[in-house]
Amino acid sequence: MAERDRTAWPSGLLMLLCLAGWVLGASSVAADEADSPRWEAEAMEWREQRLARLTAPFGWLSLVALEFLGDGEWTVGAGADNDVRLISGPDRWGTLRLQGAQARFAPARGAEVFVGDRALDTAIDLTVAGDQPATRVSAGTGWFEMASRGDRLVLRARDSEAETRTDFLGLDYFEFDPAWRVEARWEPHPEGATIPIADVLGELRDQPNPGRAVFEVNGQQFALEALAAEDQLFFILADRTSGRETYGLGRFLYSAMPEDGRVVLDFNRSYNPPCAFNAYTTCPLPPPENRLDVRVEAGERRYQGGGGIQPSDLDS
Repeated sequence: MAERDRTAWPSGLLMLLCLAGWVLGASSVAADEADSPRWEAEAMEWREQRLARLTAPFGWLSLVALEFLGDGEWTVGAGADNDVRLISGPDRWGTLRLQGAQARFAPARGAEVFVGDRALDTAIDLTVAGDQPATRVSAGTGWFEMASRGDRLVLRARDSEAETRTDFLGLDYFEFDPAWRVEARWEPHPEGATIPIADVLGELRDQPNPGRAVFEVNGQQFALEALAAEDQLFFILADRTSGRETYGLGRFLYSAMPEDGRVVLDFNRSYNPPCAFNAYTTCPLPPPENRLDVRVEAGERRYQGGGGIQPSDLDS
């Protein structure tokens, strides 16, 4: 059986406005109070969309395998005697032959295995995920594809009948609080700046770091380092609720790009990373700079079900 590699690589405060410093004026309070119902409605809609994405047939809950494989031959299928065991389809889907960055799959005789709508009856070369979409080999209620991680190939598989999906317990949130929709000052970094980001597999990679968002909570200043995410900013954060009311390995938060030197951080939309629900994930972890010494009582709470990665798992 191929061994999974876990050790290798992932309220009383209202919206702050900058008027000769961080000052709340009567007009800004009134505007916030007027906008609060709209913000809450938008947050509720966001929660519905978040749930739909997470619970989709082949969303994050459906992962059933993450296997780092070296050169050689590897059997794949639902039977217990396979090197890579899946949860549906034939006992033996077929055999993978790996050499360097190349992957070839030969279906087992009589196995009902497909690529798209085409039944496989002969060996094919697989496109590894990268610049081109990966070849997906499917059977039963699932599929697998190959990806590269550094100089290694990894098989990742999803199945709509994964227990982490079929036994999903739902999402819990703190009550919406407009005080946690915070306007932050944007401080850009020099072009090309990066920040090292670790993941649950133990790998450390430099990621583009366009700047940081500086904000206040109850008169105390904090900052979050941002990662680049196409047309958005991406924050990986932890706070004093982490490991208690919220997930121990942190939460994710996206924001719109800065406008006029400002970034809106709506912590009501902070949410759990995929590894909170499924162990076959490679989530990034909050950098030290993003570990906030404050309780962020907003956004998604800790998941009450099983199947995810816990902080204690990273110590083993």
